[in-house]
Amino acid sequence: MGSFHTKEIVRLFSALSLLFWMNAANAQNPITAPGVYIADPSAHVWKDGKLYVYGSLDVSPNFYCSNSYHVLSTSDLKNWTLTKNSFASAGAQDAVPYSDDFLYAPDVHYKKDTYYLYYCLANRTSTEGVAVSESPLGPFKDAKIVATKGINQIDPCVFMDDDGQAYYIWGQFTAKMAKLKPNILEIDSATIRENIVTEKEHRFHEGGYMVKRKGIYYFVYSGLSVKDMPTCISYATSRSPWGPFKYGGVIVNNDGCDPGNWNNHGSLVEFKNQWYVFYHRATHNSKTMRKACVEKIQFTKDGRIPEVEMTSQGAGEPLEAKAVIEAERACLLNGSVNIQLLTEHVEGLTELKNGDRVAYKYIDFGSGVDSVTFRVLPGKSSVKIRVMTDALWSANGYLGTIEIPSQNEQKEFVELKVPVKSVKGIHAVWLSFTSMNPEGFKLDWFKFE
Repeated sequence: MGSFHTKEIVRLFSALSLLFWMNAANAQNPITAPGVYIADPSAHVWKDGKLYVYGSLDVSPNFYCSNSYHVLSTSDLKNWTLTKNSFASAGAQDAVPYSDDFLYAPDVHYKKDTYYLYYCLANRTSTEGVAVSESPLGPFKDAKIVATKGINQIDPCVFMDDDGQAYYIWGQFTAKMAKLKPNILEIDSATIRENIVTEKEHRFHEGGYMVKRKGIYYFVYSGLSVKDMPTCISYATSRSPWGPFKYGGVIVNNDGCDPGNWNNHGSLVEFKNQWYVFYHRATHNSKTMRKACVEKIQFTKDGRIPEVEMTSQGAGEPLEAKAVIEAERACLLNGSVNIQLLTEHVEGLTELKNGDRVAYKYIDFGSGVDSVTFRVLPGKSSVKIRVMTDALWSANGYLGTIEIPSQNEQKEFVELKVPVKSVKGIHAVWLSFTSMNPEGFKLDWFKFE
């Protein structure tokens, strides 16, 4: 394996590569900063008590993933730190000497003061690999192939059972599993089993992930449970890590997060006595440029997981109506409207068409508001924004309408304010757009007063 870097080098790497930001006053979705697109989130709580999210990195709306991994970390699910380039398969920090292929979804496991990064490559030959680090943030080094006896696919996951036995899970369309040898660097090829969960029986597509709770093994995966698209984080349960697994249902479905959305991939984790599901949403009217998100989940007495909805608030409390609500917090987008970078480090809504709608779940109006302000870049013709709460077309939920004039000569963002019907308490908020030619229109943020 070669020698590890010293702890001093690891600390220096971490100090130089950290980017910190705060998601306003709450843990809001998405959990990645504007311009950062981390997909396939694998969440873990390590010995320091912090929560770490590992995932693939999208850099283009035209293809999946890239040559790098970043790491997200937090102590409270409100303040997130981004560590860039924890592992790379090409470029100046290339840690994969035998390939320059893109890095697909990873997982990480900890054992005896060492963190093991399990990665996979896009070419599907010799795709499974492992690298090591003394820090959960990397840099991960000494990459080597994990022997899979010619069965090379994608999306590795490592699960450690209570007896100390580690299992390696991977595969697409049918999930495969094998024991890892005690060094957890190699698969015990004699133990490889296929069809742990399948497309036919469990609607399995890819992205397997396993956790254990109260004697029940939960196999979590990207599922084809709705519309024959892998937009669901689904699960199956068993009393043995090998199965047989019984289909349990959908935990969260990201259908509707973006007009071009195709897949989902996620994980379950317990953090400070609360369980969460991590997943991703697409942006840019594409299958890629995905952003990690999180929702709280609950378990029933018999171990089932009721489905939760996508929200804007994520793991935190409802968004504060009187604070700036970034447009990219929208959790449902109907029509052509989608989330993109508007300017460097600023995301928002664009590519609007007449009749498009977006939703924010949920917003706390407190003791009441009487106006709303929008920061927008006008389009080629005027745009009307109808503001509603809860049911989309409910007369009782109508708050008001603001008309955005056509594009000014300077083509600059402007702030416009309009009175609204008084509203109190916690509600979903829908924005509905009407325009004959909204080309060029962009919405940065809005807030109530």
